[in-house]
Amino acid sequence: MDAAERRLARVAAHLLPSFPVPHATAPLLAPYPTAASSSSSSPAGDSYRRVHGDVPSAPPEWRVATDESGKEFVDIIYEKAVGEGIAKITINRPDRRNAFRPLTVKELMRAFNDARDDSSIGVIILTGKGTKAFCSGGDQALRDSDGYVDFDSFGRLNVLDLQVRDKSLFQVQIRRLPKPVIAMVAGYAVGGGHVLHMVCDITIAADNAIFGQTGPKVGSFDAGYGSSIMSRLVGPKRAREMWFLSRFYTADEADKMGLVNTVVPLAELEQETVKWCRQILRNSPMAIRVLKSALNAADDGHAGLQELGGNATLIFYGTEEAKEGKNAYMERRRPDFSKFPRKP
Repeated sequence: MDAAERRLARVAAHLLPSFPVPHATAPLLAPYPTAASSSSSSPAGDSYRRVHGDVPSAPPEWRVATDESGKEFVDIIYEKAVGEGIAKITINRPDRRNAFRPLTVKELMRAFNDARDDSSIGVIILTGKGTKAFCSGGDQALRDSDGYVDFDSFGRLNVLDLQVRDKSLFQVQIRRLPKPVIAMVAGYAVGGGHVLHMVCDITIAADNAIFGQTGPKVGSFDAGYGSSIMSRLVGPKRAREMWFLSRFYTADEADKMGLVNTVVPLAELEQETVKWCRQILRNSPMAIRVLKSALNAADDGHAGLQELGGNATLIFYGTEEAKEGKNAYMERRRPDFSKFPRKP
């Protein structure tokens, strides 16, 4: 009996080291402090927080970035946090509620490609300029019977080019990118903008955020990720409601149905988003990379399995076992794999 009590006491001391554990005079395991007694998501006395501490709360210093082409962006703002592994991509068309046009999508793809290739970046924020809209989807003012017209830069793009090629490739790009993408949503995230936040890994919403699909009201739809991922997130019945009725939902309603991860006051939106980024950056980048592809694999079919398999291969190439195979080939000898255990 004494041995069992000593073991429980050691467990209690590990979980709550700042609280003494009397012998047989009080319960060995006390409940964690409630939210009212601690503003942190982890108890003030637990060993995890004592070892790792809180992430910094100071706002990051953002510096304007560009990609390898050196061309300035027109429809987006691309920034990186100085001394931190955070990139921020902002759709910069507030006069159009951050609706995208062909140029916008092409610039988004350029920025995401650069963030992927930059090994100092570990997490990416996607947001919209201002507080009125995250993104309101495709700019209907540029749409006619032939597609979306972008006179400034690209002349005319067929609707299939924007909707099926560029926009869909951009959605796939976010899914395949081996770094987490966080949607930081203030104001309207509707239509194609609603699909954008859904394909991101995490959504942090301001309390003024509005979510919904508008396609059937304007003679459009998204039969790809906009339907399948939504069904996964909120369930088939709710997804049908959102598409068939084209209703809008508040941030709290979106939170209750599992459409977003958390809702915060508008004034605290970027602070909370950066906090999540910093917490992610403390974790193993390879573990995050493989987990993202594994979580997406079930929805992405063979392409998702290929992405997961590619990440597994990347890990294996760094092992001594893989190096033995390569070195034996280069040295024109038989590889000796007998020294590597065949683990159960």
